[in-house]
Amino acid sequence: MRLERINYNKIKIFLTFDDLDERGLTKEDLWKDSQKVHQLFRDMIDEASEELGFEVSGSLAVEVYALQAQGMVVIVTATDEELLEEEFTDDYIEMQVTVDESHELFYEFHSFEHLIDLAKRLKPFNINGGLIYSLENIFYLLLEEETAPCMDIDTLIAVLSEYGFPSTMTTHRVHEYGKIIMEEKAFQQLNAYFK
Repeated sequence: MRLERINYNKIKIFLTFDDLDERGLTKEDLWKDSQKVHQLFRDMIDEASEELGFEVSGSLAVEVYALQAQGMVVIVTATDEELLEEEFTDDYIEMQVTVDESHELFYEFHSFEHLIDLAKRLKPFNINGGLIYSLENIFYLLLEEETAPCMDIDTLIAVLSEYGFPSTMTTHRVHEYGKIIMEEKAFQQLNAYFK
């Protein structure tokens, strides 16, 4: 689990599928209102309190975004301004949870050569799409799920993982601060330029 403070009343938590597995949860469990899910959120808030000083009592808004291969991004917002400023002795926390699923694959590569090799590997499957960014000497590949009609999504994820790593950076951050290297049909371009 990785924590990041966004501002005084909002934090971002990145959970890998291994983090969920360690707690006996699956991605599908987050759609349910179960005791295990409530305990996961309590644990996340406790850890955020300890690591980031994110103290809260009262009402929280929790947004969960399921990423295809990477895991989950959880945005927690303390919604009651007065409760943020007051001290409470009880542990009352009310959560409003929103769950959404992303149909994007977002991977990072530490070498451009790995992207070239990946493009060659995927060429027989007619996977031509993709968008490539560069940020702080790391290359990021964004693929939409429908980019690979001839390949099972789990197989595609396995192949991507041979050459790169699921990114914990959000696509929005990379889009805002990074540089677009190839805006469309990245694999087609890589195969055309690097034979």
